Order: sequence, then C-alpha cells, then structure tokens
Amino acid sequence: MTEVSTRVELALLGIRVDVPVRRRAGAGPSDDGHVLFEGAGAAVPLRSDSPYSLRGDRLLREGTDLGVTVEPVRRPRFYDLRTADGIAYERIARLHGADVLATTVVQTCVRYDEDQRCRFCAIEASLTAGATVAVKRPDQIAEVAAAAVRLDGVRQLVLTTGTSAGKDRGARHLARCVRAVRQAVPELPIQVQCEPPGDLATLAELRAAGADAIGIHVESLDDRVRARWMPGKSTVPLTEYRAAWAEAVRIFGRNQVSTYLLVGLGEDPDELVSGATELIAMGVYPFVVPFRPLAGTLATDVDGATAPSPALLEDVTRRVAAQLRRAGMTGDQQKAGCAACGACSVLRTAGG
Repeated sequence: MTEVSTRVELALLGIRVDVPVRRRAGAGPSDDGHVLFEGAGAAVPLRSDSPYSLRGDRLLREGTDLGVTVEPVRRPRFYDLRTADGIAYERIARLHGADVLATTVVQTCVRYDEDQRCRFCAIEASLTAGATVAVKRPDQIAEVAAAAVRLDGVRQLVLTTGTSAGKDRGARHLARCVRAVRQAVPELPIQVQCEPPGDLATLAELRAAGADAIGIHVESLDDRVRARWMPGKSTVPLTEYRAAWAEAVRIFGRNQVSTYLLVGLGEDPDELVSGATELIAMGVYPFVVPFRPLAGTLATDVDGATAPSPALLEDVTRRVAAQLRRAGMTGDQQKAGCAACGACSVLRTAGG
C-alpha cells in the first residue's frame, strides 16, 4: 500500500490503540484520537474492530509491519491546570494534533433544533456531557492559550463558534476572543471559523482584532446535499458564501481562507473536485475531509449513515491535492487553522 492509501484507511477504519489525547463529540466531523503519522499530526478513529494496531511506534495491519511510524500525541501539561474560578483548562480549550490549541467559543448553535441541525454535528453533546462550558470568556481563552504555549509549545490557535441569532452569526465574540489572546501571546497564529456574517464588514473586524486566517465552512457546494444534511445552514445561499470568501481573500490574503468539503455526503465526486477547483481559483483552500459517523449526531443515531469508501476518499483527495499543488497553495503555507494542521484530512499526505 502507498503512504496515501494507508493514511486514507486509517482515517476511515481507525486504529486499535488507546491514546491520551482524543476528542469526543463536538461540532464534527471527527471523534478521534490524535497521533503523529510519520511525524505529522493525524486524527484517526479509535476502533476495536480496526485492522490497524501499533507495536511500539510501528504501524501494523493485521499483524504485518507496514514500515510506517505512528506515535500517540502526549497528554499536554496545561490539562492539569484550572482557572481562578476552578474550571479545568481542558474544558476551555483542547489540544488537537501535537501543537494546535482549539476551542469552540460558544458551544451552542441557533440551528441545533432537530429539524435545523447539521446531521453530522454534535456541538452541544460535549456541553451536555459536562466536558466544556457554554460560553468561553476571552480572558479564559487567553489564559489557557498562554499556558499551552509556555508549557506545551503550542504553535497555533483555532477559534470556532456555534452560530448565534445575531446578524454577525457569532463573529463578534470571536473578535473579542482574538483581541484577548493577542494581548496575552502576541505571536501566536490564530484562525477563526464562522458562517458568513450578515455584514461582510465584520470580516475586517476579525482581521483587525488580530486573526491571521479564517475558515468559512460550507461542507458541500451541492444545494441538494446541503438541504439534506444541513437543513438550517443551507438557508444561507451559496451566493453569500462566495461573497464572503471573496471578501475574506481580499482581507486575509490568498490561501489564508479555507472551507471544509466533506466526502461521503452523496455529492458527485467529479462535481466535488470541480467545486474545489473553483475555490482554489478564488484563493480559498478546500479542506477535503471524509464524513465519518459521529456518536451523538443525527447521521449516526437516526440515519445510520456510513463513511465513504477508501477508494472514493483517495480518488477525491489525490485530485484536489494535485489542483492545490498546481496552484501553489498548500496547507503548510497557511498561518493557522485546519488546513495548517491537516490532521483531519489526508490532503497533506497527498501533497496538498
């Protein structure tokens, strides 16, 4: 098997191992353990039925050593700390991969009613389980970020949010959080993630606050797929997304804007690749990620949906990676964010 094929299978079939850094539930699309695959961050499902396992730091497939190094990410030291009001730091923000700090600044979403919810999303499940708090204050995030940089060498921060009922859809609280982090750790690269705000001037506010990159996540460019999988979010027309991406590229720069595209929602693969190519031409990085059934979501608990085949994921990933290379847009050129991390996608392994 090629390295890309192995990484694809790991993304879908997971691995039989216990790891200290893992993410349960949340906004999706993954519910994974964090490892280093040949030194690069990788988020993979932890499954007892996987054909993959570890012997030391060597990856085995059904007992055969593949000659690939996989190491669990170590538990960060900042997880042992608490805020002055007694909240565990890991309830404020969590480690993703080896060196990315991430948090959902508002853990509720105006679209979380069952008839509106994105079917792959469990943003409020971790809140219900007591694993996090509903709203993270800017000072709390700044405190945790400073500790994560000091104690664990964190190199970037991702701030995402559930959608609010306000016109800004949650972006202004993101800006407040960015400002606080900038004061505490001025050099830490930050990506923010939100829906297209109702007033595109809000994008400039996020940049002025100190955000280095932005993710405006659409998940699919197929309106039929959007209506099926994201009934509430699909009411925001694609014209709004395209306007927001164009303005974000103007403000943040080419290849500092990204969007998720999920493989396995039923979108025609050729159309998915064509849409990704359109995004690349705009200067937007299409972060291609497999849909994976996530506990606590409608896709899993109601639909019984399954992940895409390895062949489909590899085909789409390789084609999008080739387009990214052709355009000179790779994830490692992003200052911060999902594409800069790369753990939830196979694009980095495929050269994107």
